[in-house]
Amino acid sequence: MMKEQLAKIEREALEAITGAADSAALDGLRVKYLGKKGELTAVLKQMGKLSAEERPAMGALANEVRAVLEETIELTAQKLAAAALEERLKAEAIDVTVPGKAVKQGHKHPMYIALDEIKDIFVGMGFTVLDGPEVELAELNFDRLNAEEGHPSRDWSDTFYFDQDSRVMLRSQTSPMQVRAMDSMPLPIRIIAPGRVYRKDEVDATHSPMFHQVEGMVIDKNVTMADLKGTLNLLAEELFGKGTVTRFRPHHFPFTEPSCEMDVQCHKCGGAGCPTCKGEGWIELLGAGMIHPNVLRMANIDPEEWSGWAFGMGLERTAMRRFKIADLRLIFENDVRFLEQF
Repeated sequence: MMKEQLAKIEREALEAITGAADSAALDGLRVKYLGKKGELTAVLKQMGKLSAEERPAMGALANEVRAVLEETIELTAQKLAAAALEERLKAEAIDVTVPGKAVKQGHKHPMYIALDEIKDIFVGMGFTVLDGPEVELAELNFDRLNAEEGHPSRDWSDTFYFDQDSRVMLRSQTSPMQVRAMDSMPLPIRIIAPGRVYRKDEVDATHSPMFHQVEGMVIDKNVTMADLKGTLNLLAEELFGKGTVTRFRPHHFPFTEPSCEMDVQCHKCGGAGCPTCKGEGWIELLGAGMIHPNVLRMANIDPEEWSGWAFGMGLERTAMRRFKIADLRLIFENDVRFLEQF
């Protein structure tokens, strides 16, 4: 009787196992026939009813059936795994002849293109590039630059202060880097210092409350205004091309004497006058001058032995002139249609 049961279980199990559709079905069959409550286990529990002579033969037969089923299950599992892998590879197959998707390349911001060009020009002339803090002491931003208490540039209406005593601020110019350079570097000094600055300006085509400047300074013996003008004219021609028209106008800055402003002819109208240049035909590029003797003395530099010049230029306006951009606001809006042109 038990022999027939084992034969039936073997026959039915082999048929079911070899016909399993997937791994889940195969695991179910493993439990059905070989599990603790499986059909083969149920038959083996009847071994106690057999005589002592029958038990060894039936035990050997049951073990043989178990071994056959386990081997068949293992082989079937391997076949199902191989078939599943083949199906997955077919589904994930890549047709290498299909054209790929175009990868969009980023574009460098026009302002930083101009900045890199300015750095290259001055590094080529032996200048060192410095970087400094945007949160600055009023002492360095004003006092050490000869702008005493009461100077209009120190007003709360123009400057972003952090404290009621007006001693800590967002720097309104990169000029504090002149002081830091004079305090920390040996003479002679040739530096430029680009960075962000902040003023309470209304936003329009040529102004923004946050903008970028590039500060430049030279301190050496026998430095003259002619050296300053020659350097700045060279800068203008390197940036904007040979024959760039510039003009120098007398001006006043507390930290330079004499002082001037340098304009370049409006790129939009060629000097005829337009909204970009406010009808003047010129766009202010930078302020400059010979370093005031008081500024040198406060840095313990003898103005009788050493002299120097300095300038501060707006990076956005430089980029506007360099790339013929009509409105400063385009530089800050991050419009992809605009940036893709560079």
